[in-house]
Amino acid sequence: MASRDRSLLYAAAFLRALATGLGGVLLGLWCAQLGLSPSQAGLVLGAGLCGATFACLLITWRGDQLGRRRSLLLLALVSAAGALAFALARQPLLMGAAALLGMLNGQGRDRGASLIVEQAALPATTDDRGRTRAFAVYNLLQDAGCALGSQLAGLPTLEQHGTALGWNLSLGSFALLLALPVLFYLRLSPAIEPPPATMRPPISTETRRRIARLSGLFLIDSLGGGFLLTSLLTYYFTERFGVSAFAVSSLVTGARLLNAGSHLVAAWLARRIGLVNTMVFTHIPSSLLMLTVPIAPTFGVAAALYLLREAFVEMDVPTRQSYVMAIVAPHERTAAAGVTGLVRLAGWAIASIVAGQSMQFVGMGSALVIGAVLKIGYDLLLWRAFRNVRPPEEAA
Repeated sequence: MASRDRSLLYAAAFLRALATGLGGVLLGLWCAQLGLSPSQAGLVLGAGLCGATFACLLITWRGDQLGRRRSLLLLALVSAAGALAFALARQPLLMGAAALLGMLNGQGRDRGASLIVEQAALPATTDDRGRTRAFAVYNLLQDAGCALGSQLAGLPTLEQHGTALGWNLSLGSFALLLALPVLFYLRLSPAIEPPPATMRPPISTETRRRIARLSGLFLIDSLGGGFLLTSLLTYYFTERFGVSAFAVSSLVTGARLLNAGSHLVAAWLARRIGLVNTMVFTHIPSSLLMLTVPIAPTFGVAAALYLLREAFVEMDVPTRQSYVMAIVAPHERTAAAGVTGLVRLAGWAIASIVAGQSMQFVGMGSALVIGAVLKIGYDLLLWRAFRNVRPPEEAA
């Protein structure tokens, strides 16, 4: 039963990742197609992340009471409805409202409330030694889905030469893909659910302290990530180099494929040097590479640097998820995933709005530099604070 639940969570995550990859490219291209300014695009994309942040707050507060399966079903249906409303909108205000309702994610990577619930449920399908690998496979499937989704973003508009039919096909596919995980969530067993409220002890003081410290650090990281949303990067490449939707979607596809392969490498590396060391010492090189993208003279050079960066940037994701779930008790996992996910989404939402203003009034590459610097600062602070806090498999 545990392996069956794990497979269902994997399948649902893959389908949602298809939608996320499609949206990460499509949302930015659609904003450019409608003639939105950088600041307007930032506001629309930020509204989607604000909606996702609010959903994370609700899931953290009431998700276990509602039930993990029910929470996942509700989130999938509301996201699909919001995406459909976004497809019909043409004015920035209406687009922002639809993005808010649908919790639409322009990050290009799955970072919403569904991820919180799945993170809390996934450790119950394996043991401590298999936990990091389970998260690695989970993230590999997500990035593979994102890669395929980002490639799909360019095809209908290419085939239809940018006509309304091409855009409608893309936006309609986006909404459909967000709804399809419902088919897998319906088959999940009660084993993924948390213990009844009467059987759950309160969250310990030590866990509260750890969550608070991690949340502060993750906020810095997410502020940096908000300046580097995939949708803003696609906007940047389109506006600066004038490349086609197909070229940009192909670039993002290549990035996601590199991300996907890096997760298994991260799990292998973590067994040898530890989770925290893997998180930090693979993340810093990726930020240094991002600093070089704004000074690239051509799209080819910028694309090569960006792809090299993507080979490292996601190696901290399965290790971070595994680490957070490992240093708290099983009944504390939803709260830990929820609070840390919430601050990350809040940071992305705030920073994406500021990033749009920075790109318009400071320079197109300014957002990339600010994001990279913030991420380097986060890595150094994380290593200093948590290098001696070990998960069970490392302590043994």
